[in-house]
Amino acid sequence: MSHRIPLPMNEPSQVSGEFTATAAAGAPVGDDASSPAPHQPLTPAEIEALRDKVVAVLQTCFDPEVPVNIYELGLIYDIDIAADGTVRIRMTLTSPACPVAGSLPAEVQRKVRALPRVTAAQVDLVWDPPWDKSRMTEAAKLQLGIDD
Repeated sequence: MSHRIPLPMNEPSQVSGEFTATAAAGAPVGDDASSPAPHQPLTPAEIEALRDKVVAVLQTCFDPEVPVNIYELGLIYDIDIAADGTVRIRMTLTSPACPVAGSLPAEVQRKVRALPRVTAAQVDLVWDPPWDKSRMTEAAKLQLGIDD
């Protein structure tokens, strides 16, 4: 949607009508200026690099009851990144009664969506298969003092 700005004329002129203001780079000014330009589809290498950034962001999210990030804890079941920049994450929690059940998925979605080249982020909270300690990384088990 373009913003139409009537231009005042101090003297009668042959020019009349409405004009669309644009920014220097050619992007419309106003509502359209905040809309991102269409992106080229991500290449496989860019998808892999973006996946690494998603994982890094997930490592900043914690279940407050456990001093290990949700990625190392094994709460992330799947990360799917489409060529259009849509990121879909399947995750679980340590239990359905987890006190952050309402806030942690929203935090994950917000942090992932903030990454450059991510056009949309969807977080699906799943309970099947149920989480257990076998999903934890060795580093997480070591940090928590869990032996197999």
